[in-house]
Amino acid sequence: DDGDLAHRWAIVMAVHSLNGKVAIVTGGSRGIGLAIARLLVADGVKVAITGRSVRHLSAARPKIEGAGPGPLETLQADVRQYGEVERAMSATVARFGGLDIVINNAGIGIFTDVADMTPDQWAEVIDTNLTGVFNACHAALPHLRRRGGGFIVNISSLAGKNPFAGAAAYCASKAGLNAFSEALMQEVRYDDIRVSYVMPGSVATAFSGGDESKGADWKIAPEEVAEVVLNLLRHNPRSLPSRVELRPSKPRK
Repeated sequence: DDGDLAHRWAIVMAVHSLNGKVAIVTGGSRGIGLAIARLLVADGVKVAITGRSVRHLSAARPKIEGAGPGPLETLQADVRQYGEVERAMSATVARFGGLDIVINNAGIGIFTDVADMTPDQWAEVIDTNLTGVFNACHAALPHLRRRGGGFIVNISSLAGKNPFAGAAAYCASKAGLNAFSEALMQEVRYDDIRVSYVMPGSVATAFSGGDESKGADWKIAPEEVAEVVLNLLRHNPRSLPSRVELRPSKPRK
């Protein structure tokens, strides 16, 4: 009956509690990353966020710390630079005693036709959205293995499977991220490291200089992406939802 189901669910949630785990969220000072960090802190997770802007990191701190009991560390790091990522991982471990969860959220979008895109713009998108994820995973894996397992969740996009004009670099970076995630998942699954990636559609954030209020009535809220991530982290380890597609229920016609 409903009572038995609720009891079983309560047991599952207790067994797979995230309280006391240690997480790092790249690009955690704004948008989806901020929403994920807030939800993790609310669940008792010890969280470190990275970002390139000290100003954005400072502004994010009270928004995250006010969400719950989990402690917070803010770390300036550019995911394109391996040394900075490695230092961020080491700082997280030094502060909290280990590492259990890696959320690769840092990303940018430069939307222009290939003929008009500069080589530097192409490199910035690929280096952030794809190489940045490699950097974080490569630096994190030794720490996750020392803990006997853990979680890696990569924030991708539906653009990785549905390319559109004016977004060649962004679509290519996310398609590459999807393939990278699939390969890494197979490499580390027997180390008890679970790799998943989330592919949201249109999200109401200020991503790429956009207006977060525009389309907020129909776009996905950052908090809804965060809820998906939390559910992935809590999922029974007997099975793995390795890819999640998330889209607005009623997009613009």
